[in-house]
This record gives sequence, C-alpha cells and structure tokens, in this order.
Amino acid sequence: MTAVPITLDDIESLAVGAWILGTGGGGSPYLGLLNMRRLYDEGHRVELISPIDLADDDRVAVVSNMGAPLVGQERLADSRNIARAVAMQQEFHGWKFGAVMSLEIGGNNSIQPLMAAAHLGLPVVDADTMGRAYPEAQMTSVAVGDLRPYPCALFDPRGIEAMVTNVPTWKWMERASRKICTEMGSIASTCKAPRTGAEIKQWGIHFTTSKAIGIGRRVREAQRLHTDPIAAVLDEANGKLLFRGKVVDVARRTTEGFLRGAAVIEGLDEDRGARLELAFQNEWVVAWRDGAPIAMSPDLICVLDSVSGNAFGTETIRYGMRASVIALPAPPVFLTPKGLTHVGPRAFGYDIDFRSVFE
Repeated sequence: MTAVPITLDDIESLAVGAWILGTGGGGSPYLGLLNMRRLYDEGHRVELISPIDLADDDRVAVVSNMGAPLVGQERLADSRNIARAVAMQQEFHGWKFGAVMSLEIGGNNSIQPLMAAAHLGLPVVDADTMGRAYPEAQMTSVAVGDLRPYPCALFDPRGIEAMVTNVPTWKWMERASRKICTEMGSIASTCKAPRTGAEIKQWGIHFTTSKAIGIGRRVREAQRLHTDPIAAVLDEANGKLLFRGKVVDVARRTTEGFLRGAAVIEGLDEDRGARLELAFQNEWVVAWRDGAPIAMSPDLICVLDSVSGNAFGTETIRYGMRASVIALPAPPVFLTPKGLTHVGPRAFGYDIDFRSVFE
C-alpha cells in the first residue's frame, strides 16, 4: 500500500477546497486548520492512501463532527476529541482500525480525519461518503448502498460518551444520534459505523481529498497571481456560474441540531435586476432565481466570495457580501433514483422534481 505524505501546504489547500465542496456546510475549516498547524509544529505527520489499495478486510474509521455549523464556530476545536471518538469504537469492538476516512469532504469535516490520524498514527483514505457535505446520516453513499448504519460513537469533551449500538434503518440512526448530539449542545465528535476496505472500494466516493486539495491550490494560485479565482474553480471542478450579486438578506436559526434558513442575493453585472434566494439546512439545498428553481441538491451549490474565491458558509454569510454562486456536478451515486430519494429536493421537504444544472 503506497502512502503519500500530506504536507502542511496541502492542508492549507485542503481547507480552501473543502470549504468550497462543503456547499455552505461541514463547518468552517479554520479551527481544524489551526489544530493541524500546531500538530505539524509538534512533529506529527499524516499520510494519504488510495481507496483502491485497501485490502477487502481492512477496517476503516469514518469520522465527522455532527451538529449545527454555528455552534462549531463558537466551540473551539480540539483534535483529541475526534481521536477519542475513534478510540471508543475500537474499545467497543476490541480491535484496531487500519485507516481513518472523512464522512464528508466538506469544510472542517475534511480535516477531522487528519486530526484523528495524527494522534492515532493511522493513514487517511483519499475518499469520503458524500463528495460534499450533507446534514443527515442517511445522506451518504453507504446509506444508498444499504450498508449497516451502526454502531455510532459520539463524544463530548465534558465527559459525555455515547454509543448508538443498534437501529433498524439509517433514518433511525439520524434520529437517535441527532437527539444525543442536540443534548451535547448541538455539536459532537463522531465515529460512524466502521467500514471494510471492500465496502469503501464499492461505495466510497473516491479521491475527494485530493480533489479538494486541487481546488484549493487553484484558488490560492489565483489569489497570488491576482487572476479570477471563480474561473479557476469552474475550470478545476467542471462547474457552472449561476449568479453574481450582493447579499441583501440572511435569516437563520439553530434548531434540532441543524442550522436552517435562507439567504437572498440581488444581482450585479449581467444579473442586475434579478434576485436569487438560497434555502439551507446546514448546506445550500435549493436556489430560486426570481421564484423559479434553477439549482438543487444533489448538484453542489457553492456560494463564493467574488473577489477571493473563498467559500461562504451558511453560518458565515452576511449582509453586503459580494457573492458568486456556482454549481458543481454531483457524484453519480446520488443521481440514481435511489440516490435521489436520499438527497434529492424532496428529501429536504421541497416538492420539486430534480433537474440537474448539467443536463
């Protein structure tokens, strides 16, 4: 198995690229990035391995923070929390993991496996189960594949540790773990149901860590050269520009462990005179231009700073910001009829037939 060292410069690019792929969610990567800078200063190093190189019986820890992104901004990140969630799974099963992997490549959750890996001495698998960020447990490729949803470990640094040891469905895993997460203050470090190498090879979304690093590298290069970072993202990730404008309204509330709400952008330049409304549940879900839906999950809706190219999260977007809204293609697993039942507009409560920006 070939392991490739992840440099600190790679992690800087990962933070930028994964914040874009997070489609507004996954939590700001800034605090996770600070953790990794400190760990690298202390001499820790992390390596990346290909999902294709996994042995069928390898055991992989799938990790993420769970909860409302706004709370994640307010509670400082500690790399030992996610490492403890992995250790809880190992103690529960009585065996060790061979690698760690991100549940979602979006935002701070792209950095969670690196933080765990630095403490545990494990490699990180270049894959995830969303290809972006989604808010709920059943919104993953492994759920579409009907893989086992349990057990799930949840850790809170005040000394609360919980294991959801059995549930009948992925929806029940979402309900049970969300209640625990909400009681923990709407943020928890989690280690999801362990996956085998065979399961990751069949159902994982591959090479998303390197994809995020590639996107971030292009944005950082554009910033250095004072070229258009939005064009760089569209080129690197095969995206489409949907709208440019100024944020004129944001409404959000933290409820039941989610950040929900909407943002309104008034058009500028070629979009002057038009309005774009974006609904979110942690992540951007549907975009309406002048009342007509123009983009929706599972296509990735990304809201970027028009000048810097950095992503706006649903918890960080503010009145007056100049924003460029783009769409990126969804992983194919979510474009199937079964995939759409998990992550299409109706999975979020919108009575809209999915139509891809890329059709």
